[in-house]
Amino acid sequence: MAKEIVFLVEESPEGGYEAHALGHSIYTEANTLDELKAAMQDAVLCHFEDDERPRIIRIHIVKDEVIAL
Repeated sequence: MAKEIVFLVEESPEGGYEAHALGHSIYTEANTLDELKAAMQDAVLCHFEDDERPRIIRIHIVKDEVIAL
């Protein structure tokens, strides 16, 4: 059993947020970060059996910014 799962979170071009689990085929999206956290929990609960489920979700938020020169 893995003790944690890592999600890469990015702002969606359409608005809101997208999350991809690293090393697993789990993807979810939501309008707010709070909604996204709940969606990630749901996705992990659905993806893993009880004895294989990670106990911690780690979130890595990536934000792209453009600075004009």
